[in-house]
Amino acid sequence: MRRVLALLVVVATLVLGGALPASATTAAEDTPAGPASGERWFGPDLDWGDDAPDGYAGRLGAVPSMYGVEIDYPIGRTAERELLRSTRAAAAQGAVLVVSLEPDQELSTLTTADARKANRLLEQVHAQYGTKVLLRYAPQMNGTWVSWGQQPTDYVRTFRALATQVHDGSSDAAMVWAPSYGAGYPFGESAGRLRDLSATDVQAVDTNGDGELTAADDPYEPYWPGAASVDWVGLSMFSFGKGKATQAAGRDVPLTRNDAPEAGEVQARFDETWGYQQPVAAGTFYDRFAKDRDLPMLLDTGALFDHSLRGDAELTVKQGWWRQVIAALDDKPLVEGVTFLETNRREPEAGNRVADWRDTAVPGIAGSFRTDLERAGDFVSGPVTERVTPQDGAAATNQQYDTGGDQMAWIVWLAVGLAAVFLLSGLFGRLVPSWRYPDDGKPGRDLRLDLFRGFIILAVVITHIEIGGPYSYITLHAVGAITGAEMFVFLSGMVLGMTYPFAIKKFGEWAAAVGAWKRARKQYLVTLAVILVVFALSFVPFLNTDAITTFTDRGTGTGGVGAEGRVYDLYPNAMQLLAYPPPWFAIRQFLLLEMGPWPFNIMGLFVVLSLFIPLFMWVIRRGFWWALLIVSWALYVYQALNPEFRPLNSQFEAVFPLLTWQVVFTHGLVLGVYRRQIVGALTGRLGKVLVGVGMVGYALFLVYVWAGNQFGFTPAPFPATMYDQLYNTAYQRVDLQWGRLVDIAFFAVVSYAILTVFWKPIAAAIGWLWIPLGQASLYVFVWQVFFALAIASIPGVDWFNGWIGFAAHTALILLGWYMVRKKVLFSVIPR
Repeated sequence: MRRVLALLVVVATLVLGGALPASATTAAEDTPAGPASGERWFGPDLDWGDDAPDGYAGRLGAVPSMYGVEIDYPIGRTAERELLRSTRAAAAQGAVLVVSLEPDQELSTLTTADARKANRLLEQVHAQYGTKVLLRYAPQMNGTWVSWGQQPTDYVRTFRALATQVHDGSSDAAMVWAPSYGAGYPFGESAGRLRDLSATDVQAVDTNGDGELTAADDPYEPYWPGAASVDWVGLSMFSFGKGKATQAAGRDVPLTRNDAPEAGEVQARFDETWGYQQPVAAGTFYDRFAKDRDLPMLLDTGALFDHSLRGDAELTVKQGWWRQVIAALDDKPLVEGVTFLETNRREPEAGNRVADWRDTAVPGIAGSFRTDLERAGDFVSGPVTERVTPQDGAAATNQQYDTGGDQMAWIVWLAVGLAAVFLLSGLFGRLVPSWRYPDDGKPGRDLRLDLFRGFIILAVVITHIEIGGPYSYITLHAVGAITGAEMFVFLSGMVLGMTYPFAIKKFGEWAAAVGAWKRARKQYLVTLAVILVVFALSFVPFLNTDAITTFTDRGTGTGGVGAEGRVYDLYPNAMQLLAYPPPWFAIRQFLLLEMGPWPFNIMGLFVVLSLFIPLFMWVIRRGFWWALLIVSWALYVYQALNPEFRPLNSQFEAVFPLLTWQVVFTHGLVLGVYRRQIVGALTGRLGKVLVGVGMVGYALFLVYVWAGNQFGFTPAPFPATMYDQLYNTAYQRVDLQWGRLVDIAFFAVVSYAILTVFWKPIAAAIGWLWIPLGQASLYVFVWQVFFALAIASIPGVDWFNGWIGFAAHTALILLGWYMVRKKVLFSVIPR
């Protein structure tokens, strides 16, 4: 009936166009939505210290639709981090999260404020990920093995307090009431038990009124919080392998062998006949609390196996149990979710030995488990909610400014300004020849490139240290479509193209190749070290490592406005690296750079590209540079046609797709090798004319399209909407679209011309700072990660105050310059 009423409310809301008052529309939220009719969610109740969703899904060979996690309550700092981590991991697979809130202090001390804080956190994760949460508060509360057990008065009070906050909030979480299967209740000696209870509790638990707490009392009803507080009911039902029904919940009876469950045991438990000393007069749990109240039910189950004992094989024990569970659910459609205990832990029922509850630890057992679930036909694999993956998080770090005219206006008028400066540079070159760069044609470092690299690396550092001030304004706006990343990659290729031939000439081709690979190895090891150091620093209480190990979407990234406020975890499964031994899936993600601080993700691109430098140079030195460029463009086009293709799936590929960004590096490499020939051709009479025409023509094209939009005419032969669409179709950074590639060349040519003509005044004014930073740009890039962390960890500072931002950026720039001058850790960090 409740579901029918909820459906009617939804239909009425749609018909009336949302005109119903708030009090009417909230009825549809009384019972948060579960799986579709005839379907069930399933998944593991994980030990999140040693395991994670990625590991479980890999072992099972399928993605489950739910995961269980245990969180301490009240929710402190550590518990909050555990809940956020598990929520992000579940969201990455589009899975429901079953949160078991387990009180770690006396129930009598829990307050409404604790419930309010928990609800605020649930609202936060729901807003960020849309993850469906089933909130199982203080489960197995009718047992004696939990500290919150058999305290009905305080349990009901605190359950209701939490339910009130959740139902009044916007988290869409469902409150789950989940006692333990009642056979063996009150789970211990009943004599004298009532003396430990308050008068109110005595009245509650003594359901037959005989003055004693015995097996004759109802194991469930005293702990029922009331229909207004409960959205789902749940039941914990485990097989401890004792072999006899009367010993199922007894810890005093030693487990001596592994036995498969008795035939019909699970069905007998649902019938409330298995393990009871006398029949339960009130009826079955399923009928009383699920069917009669029309509430969905969550079953928590599993079978114990002790590897130190003889008896039936592990597959026989566990498969015997889960097959009975699956069969027993055939006529119980209200059981809409099943969690299977997936952990390895010490159990009192096994004499405090380590017991294995896992269904996926052994490949053969995992395969049988998956097969039986698939054959059942009603267990739903994930995703069942929106997926929010670490790859989405990495992609979100590519923040765009606008997708419309404002950003294009910057591109247009900066192109005009740069074209004008380029033309004026020719005039100044004739009028003031003494300012020119003293290039006598001898081989050696080109300080113009070093100075330019210094500017670019500072732009990268300032952008990643997200504080206000004039520096940030310049780096975000002053160069049009270009960011530091493109020029960083381009110039790195160009410098390597200039220097690598000297290594070949001095040491030979093979020795130079080995040297390049050693450099790539050093870059890779430094990258791994930075990832680990940042991870280690996350355990330092006063450091805000979340600023670089997670990323908060500003609504201007690839997810659009709808993703604003979403927090992405960029260190998936990092905690599993602390397990012993660490699972392979976590090691693989670490080694393949699938985790790491977001200001550092481009480093993976350099590592991979560095491995190919000897091959590229081998081709170039034999005159086949044109073939290399053809292959480079072919890979670029392939990536454009297949944007989801990721050869490595490393974190950097979400923002800097390898097959796309290699085209900038490869062209820089070729230009570096043939720099003097290319400069000679472009500075000749014909070259100057062609470059001038190209520069001015590009600027005039942008002005023409802008004017069409500004003054309301169609810029024929282009469509009237071209200006509005141009930024999204030509200047996207991740895809390095044609406009951005043109801007790279445009900005590089203008910068080279300016630095050539105005070299002496520029070098005198800023060369002392930019040149050494440019010569150690990779070194500075490594340190900027820790600069960003340091700034984020200083509390109570208005970092978006322009003066404070100016002072902080200036101090960090000078600190970086000082470290370069003093060569701090030069022997360790690549430059």
